[in-house]
Amino acid sequence: MTLACPTARQMLSRAASRPAPLDFVVVGLNHQTAPVEVRERAAVRAGEEDALLAHLARHAAEVMLLATCNRTEVYLAGLHTDPVAAFEGAWGHALEGHLYVHQGEAAVRHLYRVAAGLDSLVVGETQIQGQVKRAWQAAQERGLTGTLLNKIAQGALAAGKRVRSETGMGDKVVSVSSAAVELAQAALGDLGRRSALIIGAGETAELTLTHLRAAGVQDVIVVNRTAARAQALAEKLGGRACAHEYLQEVLPEADVVIASSAAPHYVLNAPDVQAALAGRPQRPMFLIDISVPRILNPDIADVPHAHLRNLDDLTGIVSRNMASRRAALPQAEAILREQTAELGRWYLTREAQLARRTPNAACA
Repeated sequence: MTLACPTARQMLSRAASRPAPLDFVVVGLNHQTAPVEVRERAAVRAGEEDALLAHLARHAAEVMLLATCNRTEVYLAGLHTDPVAAFEGAWGHALEGHLYVHQGEAAVRHLYRVAAGLDSLVVGETQIQGQVKRAWQAAQERGLTGTLLNKIAQGALAAGKRVRSETGMGDKVVSVSSAAVELAQAALGDLGRRSALIIGAGETAELTLTHLRAAGVQDVIVVNRTAARAQALAEKLGGRACAHEYLQEVLPEADVVIASSAAPHYVLNAPDVQAALAGRPQRPMFLIDISVPRILNPDIADVPHAHLRNLDDLTGIVSRNMASRRAALPQAEAILREQTAELGRWYLTREAQLARRTPNAACA
């Protein structure tokens, strides 16, 4: 029997009517692919977001930038250049050895896992849901999103919500802030009679203060570049507010220093800590920098009786606290596979409808 071979015209017609692959890419780095000293090279500092997004928008039709203490990721729809080149060009650093790139449904599933907290240092943490939402809103406000990116971002937020509500993964509080406080407890013992100093007044700083209170710390000093924000946080949860210019004056009072702020430079250096410890012999100081970029100079680690830690040092504590959440991972991953497949079906239906409405240029 002779099989009929399709003509070139028929092959072109079929290709034109076939839905295109999902045109969506993510490129980025996180705590799993890069140490903190590399992550801070791709951090988004205050005032830089507009310039970064403007650069990235030259490479794709739709752009979203997600930057947290543990990751910097760029989501692109309608990409027309190399994603790694776009990313490295935005920050001006060669980072390819630390970058990951996911395309199509793999990129969708990555964002869904991120929004659900499954890709976080602290698996199942809830802060990331709000961070994804704000990243999407920031892109929308700048006119950088369209139908595809909007649909995917909405799907990611819905998927994250489903995972938390259906698996109970977020019931037990486990966060970078709680891990930082636990690390301080491991080093200093009971914190009930200790004094703490928080540098920063944002969301992470508020969580940190909450956990310090739960650990029994009565005396907490909040230092921030904007004194009004420090005052608001201190009044909300209890504590003393201090303007940033007086940081060196109050530092000798602190047994625990937790830095959670964005700054263009180090706010504490070895001489500052050495001077603070000089007036309090036999009382060590435990400093934890959960900022990216770091704002506590690594040279502080060389000061006698000063114990400096950063985000990467929290991994061990987080791992021990994650047993109950790991048990929920199979259910969470199943939910995300279902949500990703649903997005894929929506995209294929949309592309097929567009193809039917578009005249076939190949047969003209």
